[in-house]
Amino acid sequence: MSSSTTRKRGRVVAAVAAAVLLAGTATACGSAGSGDSADRKPSGSATAGGDHGLPKLPTSFPTSLDDLKKWEQAYKDGGWKDWDKSSWLRKAADFVNPVIDGLWSDDRMKNADQSDKRVSGAITADQGRTDPAPAPVPARPVAAPYHDNAPGVGKLFFDGPQGSMVCSATVVADPAHPGKSDLVWTAGHCVHAGRAGGWYRNVAFVPSYDDGGLDADALKGAPRDVLAPYGVWWADGASTSDQWIASGSASGGSGSPYDFAVLHVVPEQGAGGRSLEETVGAAVPVWFDAPSATTIGVVGAWGYPAAAPYDGQRMYSCAGRPGRLSADAAAPTEYRIGCTMTGGSSGGGWFATGPDGKAALISNTSIGPVTNTWLAGPRLGAVAEKMFDAMSRKFR
Repeated sequence: MSSSTTRKRGRVVAAVAAAVLLAGTATACGSAGSGDSADRKPSGSATAGGDHGLPKLPTSFPTSLDDLKKWEQAYKDGGWKDWDKSSWLRKAADFVNPVIDGLWSDDRMKNADQSDKRVSGAITADQGRTDPAPAPVPARPVAAPYHDNAPGVGKLFFDGPQGSMVCSATVVADPAHPGKSDLVWTAGHCVHAGRAGGWYRNVAFVPSYDDGGLDADALKGAPRDVLAPYGVWWADGASTSDQWIASGSASGGSGSPYDFAVLHVVPEQGAGGRSLEETVGAAVPVWFDAPSATTIGVVGAWGYPAAAPYDGQRMYSCAGRPGRLSADAAAPTEYRIGCTMTGGSSGGGWFATGPDGKAALISNTSIGPVTNTWLAGPRLGAVAEKMFDAMSRKFR
């Protein structure tokens, strides 16, 4: 494949508030909208529930404890492995994700593959606002323990037709529950296949994955609590943009400017009285309508790169001043920075210093070239804000 080919990055990671401040002297100013009308129905939000009829599973969502046990057992027996495209749960309201205790074992987490979606690198629908490609910036390892140096960052695991996959995600602040957020930010293509498919299954978030920063060899035989020191958190609600559902594609740049998602999560072991934010000790605010690439200053991106020379287990970061990338003439331009992280960076958080002097999430990794020289992510405007607000309201 030529160096003009780009790919959606799967196996990724988000970053933390404090970590951005270590990356450089970011500044903040300006804003821009994404053009969605104020009275439009919030984008693509969904919660577990409804009547769905999954292949080889109960034909309706469980309505009693006995039904729930039967549903869970069907999943444990392998029903989740069946993918019938004719009945793929596609619509915004279709998302369903019952907790399967212990499904994400240490081996399944370590062996989950990157969701490597390729798109054309020759982005022809240029709005005339694409800056020259940045010089590659070597990714730097994040110091362990991650819960001190990148709190709130973790991996997102899910099952798709190709098997067990992985992206990254970030714990984000929930205005409806100050200090007690259960919301997680990631890329749209990490939860929904876009126009050719539907919602992925068994979506679960692991904050501070491999907290000690051990390499793949050192992790051989490691117990689950080494990989998931703060537990496994299952998504019971998911939301992505209508634009990603309608136009997101594994080939071509379609949907990339709207390639974002937010999840609401619950602990695998049941309610313990503590939120995700309280458990991990961090949640970064989302900065909607952050300044454009020309004025925002230094930004940082975090991820767990999986392809050589990386092993997919450890966290890395890149930082620099972004340029503009136009993947769709009718959509907002995206941020783009130089970064050598390989496939495995999708969904990872991008951070800048907000107006209050603290780090805020401004984007997530969406695409990058096969040459692994840069990453790009969407600006989070009105569409993203509506999506986020809708999810926050559903769990008040």
